[in-house]
Amino acid sequence: MQMVGQQNNIKPLVVVGKKDKTMKEARGTCWVGYKQVGMKDKGGKKVPNCVKETTEIFYEENGKSHGYTLEYLRLPEDINEAEYQGRKVKLGKPMQGDVKKFKVYVKNPAGNVVKVNFGHGGSSAKGKTMKIRKSNPDARKSFRARHNCDTPGPRHKARYWSCRKW
Repeated sequence: MQMVGQQNNIKPLVVVGKKDKTMKEARGTCWVGYKQVGMKDKGGKKVPNCVKETTEIFYEENGKSHGYTLEYLRLPEDINEAEYQGRKVKLGKPMQGDVKKFKVYVKNPAGNVVKVNFGHGGSSAKGKTMKIRKSNPDARKSFRARHNCDTPGPRHKARYWSCRKW
């Protein structure tokens, strides 16, 4: 496996075997706890071969051999569940809202879990509810320009999540 250099926020590419356009994949395509070991064919395409990260430890003591296989353990900051007002919630997963169209639970910089409501607010503006017209390229372009989506801001603000939806 050969690594190609990393520049600015561009993820390095992993090239396996011969240099072939169909074999290049962006690094970081595997889940947490898995690592990429080469490529495999899936439906006529080359995709990353993701295998569990394990560490094997073998040692010998008093003539007896011992061995352990350790799998990846998730760190507390990797876990995406938290407690909000006494109940378990998923962090960073937008869902149907109760006050606004969507809601998402995230941690703010102070480390507290907060609920971020975003989207159209119900029946007050332009009739009953507003349609999301993100399949219309002009509407999409206007929305992203109006909300400055090139720099969406922090995850604990509604603008970040609205821009991410659009």
